[in-house]
Amino acid sequence: MGAGTAARRAAIIGTGLIGQGWAIVFARMGWDVRLYDVNAAMLAEARSLILQQLRELEKQGLLDGADAIVDRVQAAGSLQEALKGATYIQENSPEKLEIKRALFSELDALAEPHAIIGSSTSSIPASQFTEHLAGRQRCLVAHPVNPPYLIPVVELCPAPWTSPEALAAARDVMAGIGQKPVLVRREVEGFILNRLQGALLQEAFRLAAEGIASAEDIDTTVKDGLGLRWSFMGPFETIDLNAPGGIADYCERYGGLYQSIGATQRECVAWEGALVNALSDERRGLLPAKDLAKRRFWRDEKLMRLMRHKQCNGDNNG
Repeated sequence: MGAGTAARRAAIIGTGLIGQGWAIVFARMGWDVRLYDVNAAMLAEARSLILQQLRELEKQGLLDGADAIVDRVQAAGSLQEALKGATYIQENSPEKLEIKRALFSELDALAEPHAIIGSSTSSIPASQFTEHLAGRQRCLVAHPVNPPYLIPVVELCPAPWTSPEALAAARDVMAGIGQKPVLVRREVEGFILNRLQGALLQEAFRLAAEGIASAEDIDTTVKDGLGLRWSFMGPFETIDLNAPGGIADYCERYGGLYQSIGATQRECVAWEGALVNALSDERRGLLPAKDLAKRRFWRDEKLMRLMRHKQCNGDNNG
């Protein structure tokens, strides 16, 4: 399973936003990339969209030679053509179990015997769509964050039958292309990132539902408070530095407080009805629907600036 050291060709199956992002991640690090999508129209425009994103990265000083990079990305006329010679395969199909089961059957049958097959699924454990495969030992989840070429974390979550060699090879591939692989030691719905994000979202919805604060003020508390620290250190390091004696001291000082708060957070708020309507009205008052796409470009430019800052201070992602 030496995918990290063999010929560097990646197959990207599914060419939506995540698939395009993966193509950039691999191609900018020198890999040849083959794209395939059952939607011929999406496949036809994927390469030009990738070039647009590469040129924006070049404009921001995050890479050189956008045109040369996109030359390493080619659309394949069939799934078999895309998989030929690929040592790593990244699947990006819709988040539907039956689609992934069928697609992984094809991937396992057509892929090179030594190829690693990763899935971008954000919630479905690999055991649910790989159990039936002859080559199930080489399959796992490799869940990125959108867009993967700006946010480097990749969650690697093996199925119970994923081999240690395949997991190690996937980790080597991800580290080699400038991503930050993290290991999910056993299967759990939502993996790490979405469970952490979900916990914060649940409390944000709860605070809004109870009239404690507006959506804008909750967002401000995160982006101008918690988020400033979280952009360069995680929650455990944060509290380790927030008490004179480190994390044990912090837990002794504040453990009771957080247990008390936690007791009020056990009921989930339904994300529906009047609450969602009110939040939507507030958000559309702050950002009209017609400006959503423009704001997404603004977000990506901010991420590029942050990425450049982190690179200048020693981070080597991308």
